Amino acid sequence: MKKSRFSEEQIINILREADGGQTVQTVCARYNVSTATFYSWKKKYGGMDVNEARRLRALEEENNRLKRLVADQAVQIQILKEVNSKKW
Repeated sequence: MKKSRFSEEQIINILREADGGQTVQTVCARYNVSTATFYSWKKKYGGMDVNEARRLRALEEENNRLKRLVADQAVQIQILKEVNSKKW
């Protein structure tokens, strides 16, 4: 996945600017971000604090690590089943 050029703090500050009364288009133009990106950020980070966003990122990274671990184990189990099913 592509790394964002904005940190969680910056994204939350951008969202707060738009909530502060400025239009979405002006905020997006100021930071050179598309409105689709803005609304996806709002969907993901809307109403969050900076600490909550950092915790969310840490949990997502841990979840991805665990998914890879489970996938590796599933491959190993499949290989062992194939080896054991052969008649020697």
